[in-house]
Amino acid sequence: AIIFQAANSSRATLLAQWLDPSILDENEPSRRDPELDLYDPAHPNQPPYSDAFIECYRAAQLSRMRRRTAWVTDTLDFLRTRTGSEVERGFVTHRTMADLRFLDATIDPNDRTPRTTHIGDPEAANSGAAGLGRFSTLRSWLSQWSIDHSNVNGPHNASAITVPLLSIRNSADEAAPASDTRAIHDAAASADKTMHVVTGATHYYQGQPDLLAEAVATTIGWLEARNLLD
Repeated sequence: AIIFQAANSSRATLLAQWLDPSILDENEPSRRDPELDLYDPAHPNQPPYSDAFIECYRAAQLSRMRRRTAWVTDTLDFLRTRTGSEVERGFVTHRTMADLRFLDATIDPNDRTPRTTHIGDPEAANSGAAGLGRFSTLRSWLSQWSIDHSNVNGPHNASAITVPLLSIRNSADEAAPASDTRAIHDAAASADKTMHVVTGATHYYQGQPDLLAEAVATTIGWLEARNLLD
């Protein structure tokens, strides 16, 4: 059996939607495009965002990801030309917590609280030392974070699932997009598949012991009903 709980479609897809597209210089995150700086109070676009701005912003995010990926592949090519034992490098990608959904709850709506993330205030998370995909190696970037290279795609890969499937979605999830768990569930080829929504639950059930208990009980009950627990 397979269980998806508070799952997103893939790290690469998520990062492509969370990257801050205002970054003009990967080595100097203070240099930003004001037209794309989501957390600037003077930004002319405010929630709820227009379709035109969403399209422009998403395209800029994807462009930044692909520039980062091009740097990764160029660096790997450079290392291959060198003698010696250096074959890998670690690096930092600044400002990776700038999803429009953090500020606009009408995008992919669920019960989440606007201006929050699973690790706190979105502006602080965006500029902080930790965040999605913040630290990586070159090959890890291609495997996990590059939307053009990663083999992970939840709905696509789920089409090969035929064993019993349980999908648990937290209705107030601030991290996994509301539509991702449903997309994975619907794409699965399993004849036996179940969707359960934990109403009001956030991504990590912080301060929600009753809702965590519901998710655990749901999982155990589902496994027991299929004789999958000893």
